[in-house]
Formats: sequence, C-alpha cells, structure tokens
Amino acid sequence: MGMTDSKRNGNTKIPMTGTNMADRSGEGRSYFFAGGGTGGHIYPGLAVAEQISDNEPKANIGFFCSQRAIDSRILSNSGFELITLPAAPLSFRPDKLLKFLVGLFKSYSMAKVILRPVVGNAVVTGVGGFVSVPVVLAAKSLKIPIALINVDIVPGKANKLTGRFADQIFVQFQETRKYLKKGRANIEVVGCPLRKSFLDPQGGKAIEELGLDLKKKTLLIMGGSSGGVNINKAICELLSDLKEFKKTWQIVHITGSAGYKETKACYSGQRIKHILLEYYDDMGALMSVSELVVGRSGAVSIAEYAFSWLAAICVPYPYHRDKHQHLNALRLVKAGAAVIVDDKKNSKKTAASLSKCLVKLMKNDQLREKMSKSSQAAGDAEAASKIAVQLSHMF
Repeated sequence: MGMTDSKRNGNTKIPMTGTNMADRSGEGRSYFFAGGGTGGHIYPGLAVAEQISDNEPKANIGFFCSQRAIDSRILSNSGFELITLPAAPLSFRPDKLLKFLVGLFKSYSMAKVILRPVVGNAVVTGVGGFVSVPVVLAAKSLKIPIALINVDIVPGKANKLTGRFADQIFVQFQETRKYLKKGRANIEVVGCPLRKSFLDPQGGKAIEELGLDLKKKTLLIMGGSSGGVNINKAICELLSDLKEFKKTWQIVHITGSAGYKETKACYSGQRIKHILLEYYDDMGALMSVSELVVGRSGAVSIAEYAFSWLAAICVPYPYHRDKHQHLNALRLVKAGAAVIVDDKKNSKKTAASLSKCLVKLMKNDQLREKMSKSSQAAGDAEAASKIAVQLSHMF
C-alpha cells in the first residue's frame, strides 16, 4: 500500500508590509500573540490567528517574536504582522545575564510603545518562550487583557511566570492545571490548536513539490522546527539497515539547517529513495501522505501526528529537566498510536533501538494501520476555533 487517499488537503495568506500596528486603521480589534524561539511556541498562536482572521476579516493581528531565524522563517509568509524584539533567554552567567536584562528592558519598552495606542481595543496572548515575558508585562502595565496558550503538559518557565498575570489560560492537558495554580486566570482545557494546513491538508501539493513516488510508502523523519541533531546522527548510523525497503518505501528527512550537509553526506550511495530538506513549510500536506514518522514529541508535534493519523516513533528531547516531551509521548503510547525510543548520549545505542523499531513497523502494515486508527482517536480539530471565540469575548 502506498500513500493513502483516505488521509486528509491550507491556504496561504498574502504577506503584508509594515511593522507597527499602531499605524494601522482603527477599524478592527487588535490581537497580539507573543512568543517564539521554537515552532512549538509559534504554531499554536498561528493556528488561532488564522481562525480569528476568518471570523473577523478586519481584525489587526500581530506577532511579537524573537530574533531567532526560525521565528521569521515561520511567520514571514503568514500574512500577519511580524514584530521582532531583542529579548534573550534567561541565563545566570554574568555575560548572558546582562544580555537578558538589557533585552528584557528594551523589549518591554518597545512593546509598550506599540500597545499603548490600542489600549481598550486589544488582547495579548502569550504563547510561550522568553520573548513572551516582556510583552505580557507591558500588557499588564497597560491593563490590556491577557491570555495564555500552553500546550505542553508541564509549562515552561516563561508560561509559569506569565500565567500569574493572565486572565484566561488555554491548555491541552487536564494535568497542566496543577502547575498553574498561583494565578487568578480561568483555565480551560481545549486541546492543541492546529493550523489550517492540518485541518484541510493538500497532500497533492507535497507529492508534486517533493517528487514523491505514489507507489511507495513514505517514512517521514524530523526533529522539530529547528531540526534534531541527535536524530540525524542516529539515522545516519542505521541507514544501511533500511536497504531491504528500497522497493517499497521512500524517506523524507527534514534535517534542520545545521545538520543538512552532514546528513546529506550520510545518504550518499544509499539506494532507498530519499528527499532531504532543511525545512518544509506545509507539514500538514506532508504528514497527510506519510505512513510513519520518526520525530521529537513536543506538544504540537504529537497533536499533529495524531490529527494526521500517523503511526509514530517518538524520540523525546532528552535535555529538558522536567522531561515534558517524554510525558507528551506517553499520551500517544497509551492511546496505542506511538512507541518511544530514548535519545541516548551514545548515538550508536539510539540507532540500535531505533533501527529495531523502524524495521518492525516498516514491515508490518497491519500494525501501522492499527496505530493509525488509534492516532485518529487522539486528534482534536476544534481547539483553534474555541480559543478564537474566547479571545473575542475578552474585549
């Protein structure tokens, strides 16, 4: 069986110019999203912004984000206002602590300048990451309503802090409530907001753009929005184990920009059809024509796997103290939709475990189909629309 037509086909907005929403017409209400540093922070906000744009065509929508390349890469073609701030991650190293404090003050000041003209007609939504903190603090000082979107089971440091000032918090998991007790916000379990490209995936677009073979099944390998160095290394170690699948499978491997050249060299001489990319924008389309995914288990990623009906091999990011990616992955494992392979310090050990798991699933169509059906039950299509409606009631 190749790529299934039974899987589910996003619209691209026309980019706008300008960087200051204070210069915009006052016709519509203003919705600001604040956060970034990873796709896992930006994508949920982007999904809600798309829904707001549909509900309120005259709404002014802007994203305060970090100066990291991934933020502008994701948002530059979204059609929404992009406002980059000089905020930096918190570090207690003297040189980096100074950079954090200077960036925090500058970002707070810039956010206040942009928000002040729309006081009384704006809502600010924090979506996680260090850049959300100065914006939420600026909104708090101006008495602008504040919401928070938290899709991980365990909130990060920024969300734990900004949650204290929020009026409304939207979470994916019931368990998250216990980590956000100290604020005054109403906490609502809504699921993970997904972009239009997942709700209406255009699988044909991915097939055409990437030159996929319709007669072969597709294995998708990815490490999140910035790539996954350890996953790339493990795949390089095990590629020769996949040679038996050259007639029936093809690989789409999203390496991230840092790992592209090194990973490409590993594929040299491999006879299994493979397509290597640094980044791919329309993941809804690509996942809809894939049968199996190997990837990290950020909260957004597992929601995307589930909604795309994908059998998943989750390789949780191992360096978070709270191990929240492992907790995220367990949700899919308990549903019967995924298996977990631990990312070990030794890439050869990771590769050995991953190879065993891959070979088993690539050989067994029935097992993958069973996991796919279990994945369907874990998906949620309504989160973005629910949040959009609630935000509209905060004015």
